[in-house]
Parts: sequence; structure tokens; C-alpha cells
Amino acid sequence: MGKGGSLSGSVIKKILLSYTYVAIWIFLSFTVIVYNKYILDKKMYNWPFPITLTMIHMSFCATLAFILIKVFKVVEPVSMSRELYLSSVVPIGALYSLSLWLSNSAYIYLSVSFIQMLKALMPVAVYSIGVLFKKDGFKTDTMVNMLSISFGVAIAAYGEARFDTWGVMLQLGAVAFEATRLVMIQILLTSKGITLNPITSLYYVAPCCFVFLLVPWIFVEFPVLRETSSFHFDFVIFGTNSFCAFALNLAVFLLVGKTSALTMNVAGVVKDWLLIAFSWSVIKDTVTPINLFGYGLAFLGVAYYNHSKLQALKAKEAQKKTAQADEEAGRLLEEREGEGTGKKSESQN
Repeated sequence: MGKGGSLSGSVIKKILLSYTYVAIWIFLSFTVIVYNKYILDKKMYNWPFPITLTMIHMSFCATLAFILIKVFKVVEPVSMSRELYLSSVVPIGALYSLSLWLSNSAYIYLSVSFIQMLKALMPVAVYSIGVLFKKDGFKTDTMVNMLSISFGVAIAAYGEARFDTWGVMLQLGAVAFEATRLVMIQILLTSKGITLNPITSLYYVAPCCFVFLLVPWIFVEFPVLRETSSFHFDFVIFGTNSFCAFALNLAVFLLVGKTSALTMNVAGVVKDWLLIAFSWSVIKDTVTPINLFGYGLAFLGVAYYNHSKLQALKAKEAQKKTAQADEEAGRLLEEREGEGTGKKSESQN
């Protein structure tokens, strides 16, 4: 009874910890999205400079990642040659900088709720680009699922009260670049046996993101900031915003490390619905029934996609365990045959 009680107690503790990690990630992800919207929206803080905001995030995150790795040694840096950095990390950094730039720009033109609906296209983009680069095999049922998600998002877009073509193009561009980045991570890093957690990712990727963003910033935003005398750095606003962005990366590290990437996907769906509700009730964005119907269809498609991935992962794990069991059985059989041969030779002697 005591043993059983301690086991159930440890299971309950593990479940509670998992829910705590999920809650922390949802809270921080929610906070960063709403905070970025608050800063960039012309009707709120009115500081519509997405490149500058992204550069502030990258410099802050790169500095803290350097301190955590080099000073406090929280995690070990990955040994990486200059050639590997230039050929693998730099292209990923370029894609990440474009994704962040465009996604932050979209907050100026679109509501938080509609942006979350458009982000439902991420599995479609990742799968399509994966097939294009031959990282995923083409499957008819998966493509039908992707089309159902796209159809749902199209309905949500049709029902959007504050539809802005330029804002939609920015967000779709951000989705495309982010999906390409995720596929490139598999091609350029994972396939070479290099695994970067969120802290080491920021350590290596954030500095080159900053450099890439510096070029468009000089020509696009710096002249405007200089002319309007808006180059005033509010340490409270931008400091807390950057800290939330960095804390979100740590939360990803914690959530994926202690649970799984699939748990984060499911938590992301919960977060999206919470953001839509918050956008409608607090920010007073218009959410139409057609919006919700379209996003509901897309949500079902994403849920089915995650379920299919989970089933495929379970089948792969089962196959791996079966292969290991067969290998172990074969090894034991060889040992017994060896022992039998040894005993037979001894009896003959």
C-alpha cells in the first residue's frame, strides 16, 4: 500500500509539473504576442518599428544567452567550426530574421485573433516545403488534410471584418519563412547530428539575426526614427518586453525537455483559442461567426494532423522496441549456442 501510494504520489507530482510547464509556456507566449501588439499598434503604444523591436529582442537574447553559457555555464555550447557556422547557422539566422520581421510587421495591420487564425497554416507550409526538399514523402491523405486546413483558414479570412491585404501578405510570408527555417534546421543541422536547445540557438543564431536585420533597418526605419525624433528608448517597456521574449525561449526549453514537442503543439492550440477570446473581449477586435467557423475547420485539421503524427511516432517507437528485442533475443541465442558448443567440446576431451 505504501509503495503503491508513493507511486501514485510521484505520478500526480509529474502530472502537476507537466501542467505547470504548459501553463508557464502559454502565459509567456500569450504575453509576448499581446505585448508586441501593444507596442507596434498605432492605436496603442504607437511605436510601429518592427525591425527595431526585433533587433532589440535579438541583442537582449544574445547577451543573456552568452552570460548563461559562458559565465554561469547553464548549458554547454556546441562545438562548431567556422565553415559549419557559415553554411548551416547563417542561412537559418537569415530565415529567422525575415520570419520575425514580417510577423512583427503584421501586428500593425491585423488583429491578434486573425493573426492566430493565419498561423494555423504552419503545418501546411512545413509539410509542403518538406515535400519540396524531399524531407517528407508525399501522401494523399496528408495533403487532403492540409487542403482542409487551408480551406478553413480561407473561410476565416473571408469572414475577417478588418481584412488588410498587405497585413495578410506579411503574415503569410512570415509563415513561409518560418516553415522553411524549420525544414532547414532538419537538413543543415539535425542531419549532421547537431542539436541546439533554445539557449544555444539564441547564442549562435541571435547575433547573425541582428546583423541581417541591420541592413534593412538602416534604409527603412532608421531615417524615419531620426526624422521623427522617436529614437527614445523606454527601458521599462522594451526591457520587460525583451525579457518576456527571452523567458519564452527558456519556457520552450523547459516544456519540450520535460514533456514533448507534441505537448507544446497541443498547448499552442489552447493558447490560440485564449488569444482569440482575449482579442475579442479585451482588445475589442471584431471576431465574426464566419471567422470562428473557418478557424474551427482549420483547428480540426491541425488536431487530426497532430494525432496522425503521434500515431506515427508510437508506431516508430514500437518498431524500434521490437527490433531491439529481436536483437537481444538473437544475442542470447548466440551466447547459449556458444555455451553449448563449449560444454560439448569439454565432454569430448
